[in-house]
Amino acid sequence: MGPLRTSFTWAHCQDSDSSVSDREREKRWAELFDQLDLNKDGRIDIMELRAGLAKQGFSKKSLEKMVAAGDTNNDGVLDFEEFTQYLRAHEKQLKLMFHRVDKNSDGHIDAAEIQDCLRSMGVSVSMKDATRILLSMDKDGTMTIDWHEWRDYFLFNPLTNMEEVARYWKRSMMLDIGEQLTVPDDFSEEEKKSGYVWRQLLAGAMAGSVSRTGTAPLDRIKVFRQVHGSSDVRGSVKNSFNFMLKEGGPWSLWRGNGVNVLKIAPETAIKFTAYEQIKNIIRGSNESRNLRVHERFVAGSLAGATAQTAIYPMEVLKTRLTLRKTGQYSGITDCAKQILQREGVTAFYKGYIPNLLSIVPYAGIDLAVYETLKFSWLNRNRGMVDPGVMVLVGCGAVSSTCGQLASYPLALVRTRMQAQASIKGTPKLSMLALFRNILIQEGVSGLYRGISPNLLKVIPAVSVSYVVYEYTRIMLGVEIEGGLS
Repeated sequence: MGPLRTSFTWAHCQDSDSSVSDREREKRWAELFDQLDLNKDGRIDIMELRAGLAKQGFSKKSLEKMVAAGDTNNDGVLDFEEFTQYLRAHEKQLKLMFHRVDKNSDGHIDAAEIQDCLRSMGVSVSMKDATRILLSMDKDGTMTIDWHEWRDYFLFNPLTNMEEVARYWKRSMMLDIGEQLTVPDDFSEEEKKSGYVWRQLLAGAMAGSVSRTGTAPLDRIKVFRQVHGSSDVRGSVKNSFNFMLKEGGPWSLWRGNGVNVLKIAPETAIKFTAYEQIKNIIRGSNESRNLRVHERFVAGSLAGATAQTAIYPMEVLKTRLTLRKTGQYSGITDCAKQILQREGVTAFYKGYIPNLLSIVPYAGIDLAVYETLKFSWLNRNRGMVDPGVMVLVGCGAVSSTCGQLASYPLALVRTRMQAQASIKGTPKLSMLALFRNILIQEGVSGLYRGISPNLLKVIPAVSVSYVVYEYTRIMLGVEIEGGLS
């Protein structure tokens, strides 16, 4: 038997009305068990649950947790008795959670009650977001959630208390990719006090380190083509690759990666701290107010600008080390010393203006496209517990690509300004003069020189960082119920 049909009515196989006897309930549970028991051996294992509930979008980790909760004899599978015991116990927990959210005890949960419940636990969401949460569970179009809809939605999700539900819901509203110019995530006061935030940020930094190291050769080719667009490596990406191999050997492909990884930690910490402070300024006296999307964008852009200002000298060092020839610098310190001696302190802020200007189109378009794609999927797939890895990675890759396309000309000009002094015979041009020079000599396509290796690295970078992030956060104890594993 294939995956469980979407026409399968959970309420039909589960009914806790007082008029329905326990015998009838068990009969309906038996029907559900029979549909999930694909090989008809009287037991349900993880693979059968994943196949049977595939269209409900549950993660492997969620299903493993469900089996562990019901597996009383620790044999790794659920027999019928264990299955029904789990459903009975889980229903009781869900009932308690339902009553906790249903503040006026009218048997229905509305968007305002969802918002109030989350707010009471320090998770601030707008009424628009609360309505989106409601719509994902509202099957009959009444704009409220009754007990049956609540139970059906969470029946196979091993959430055990409202704090876990709050974190699950919050995650469904969060951005999932970690590009350096994206708008930071929002965290509750409880998460900040518990140390959850810094473990989450550390997991993100680890993921970024592995991702950047894995895609460093493509990044170096991009920088080479940005700077040497009209010189001896103007040819294809393959020619640029061969040129670097011939000049410095295989290890030269990772030049500049060390400082690129080193700047992740300070940039992340500064951006998060600045974001929190700027949010407080925007909120004013109303500290509990949830920021609207455009306010998040403004706060995120300003936080990004603050972080970039603080770590920008490292950006210049990264470009110089990426472009260096064999034996030119002995390391990061030597590179910084030579720049300081020959060009002065101002050299560490070459290209700062175009870099600052690139934050707005990148962060704005990335945020807008990601939110649009994600909520478009959620609206078309109501009742799905989680979009799934491929959907999230796809949304992240597309939004990141759109952000890059919009800001790439500014990024190219920034890189050339950073590299000007290190290339003999290159005139020291201003930002506007460089734009004009590129357009005259290379045309509009010159503003997108090197974008092909940059686009090639998007999917592997997002995919690798996602996988590393998931494993790192689990090791650090950053659990997100309902999350993808």
